[in-house]
Amino acid sequence: MSSSPEQTVIIFRSPDLGAREEAETIRDLLEGAGIAAAVLADDAPGVPSGVVAVRVAAAQEKQAEAVLAAAKTAQPLPADNTSKLDLVGIFEGVGATGELEAISIRAVLDANGLPSVLVGSSTIPNLPFVVQVPAVLAAQAREALAEAQRAGEAAAEAAGQGGEA
Repeated sequence: MSSSPEQTVIIFRSPDLGAREEAETIRDLLEGAGIAAAVLADDAPGVPSGVVAVRVAAAQEKQAEAVLAAAKTAQPLPADNTSKLDLVGIFEGVGATGELEAISIRAVLDANGLPSVLVGSSTIPNLPFVVQVPAVLAAQAREALAEAQRAGEAAAEAAGQGGEA
């Protein structure tokens, strides 16, 4: 946006820590509505020290305000309150080997594009390490782990080792 400060107006300003990200979101929203907008830091003319601002052409001020007002009143998507996203444990291990197994299991799940959470603490080794996945993906996660186990055994046999020591 190349307009001079006299032909533009500031429609958003904030000194908050997350102000730059918020200003960029506002700019993107306005530009999506066909309104040219610029994010400015405190080194720009007319922007107070320590503030991030969004500036638009004065002729588009009312339109920009309407876009921002509509965005504020937009309803968020409804939350999924079903239990299908509840986490269920698919592995539990204790001690150093439990932690290593849990990390390995998470690697297999990650490689298969399955989200997981590792619950446990290395600093308190008597507590278990639990790998959890969303309930709706539990069967798929177990199958991915079984397939990895079968592939590992087949690779060991092919190498002539016949399994783990």
